[in-house]
Amino acid sequence: MKNPYEVLGVSETASDEEIKTAYRNLAKKYHPDNYNDSPLADVAEEKMKEVNEAYDRICDMRRNGSHSSSQTGSYGTGNSYSRTSYPDVRQYIMNGRLDDAMELLNGIPDTNRDAEWYFLMGMIFSRKGWNDQAYSYFQRAYQMDPSNPEFSAAFNNMNARRAYSNPGYNTVGNGMGCSGCDICTGMLCANCLCNCCSRGC
Repeated sequence: MKNPYEVLGVSETASDEEIKTAYRNLAKKYHPDNYNDSPLADVAEEKMKEVNEAYDRICDMRRNGSHSSSQTGSYGTGNSYSRTSYPDVRQYIMNGRLDDAMELLNGIPDTNRDAEWYFLMGMIFSRKGWNDQAYSYFQRAYQMDPSNPEFSAAFNNMNARRAYSNPGYNTVGNGMGCSGCDICTGMLCANCLCNCCSRGC
């Protein structure tokens, strides 16, 4: 079965509100009303089913006190998330113990700070509401490992936030090689204001 977080395009450390927003965006995109008399109706219906199942599964896991869809809290190789080197840091972030998570990360020598280190530091700053600092760390993580879906999702989501809050911000010309998909992400972020779906964990 697919990783439910990957289906919604968010990381395992995403907040409940970020998960709801991602779900609402996808539910609006694949809603059957958008595909009346369309040859893609069946595809959209399957995608909507997949999105609903992923969202329900995440809600169930979080109600049971787990943020991970695997026993180890991480994923193997291939298209799924890579195995984490910082399980304690991730647990602290999920529990809201941001200062403790930062203290652990700051104890890592500069020469050992990999892409996941920068991603997790970005998560801490994002949770604190310090978006400029978070963006810098997400950007560095993405630069170091652009093929990692967790890092690219975090970077693209932050790009979308910046584009929404600053209409003059250019996600295409930011020097990161972002594609037209990032513009779509920004538009989906704006759509979340519609709150057309009221499902909640």
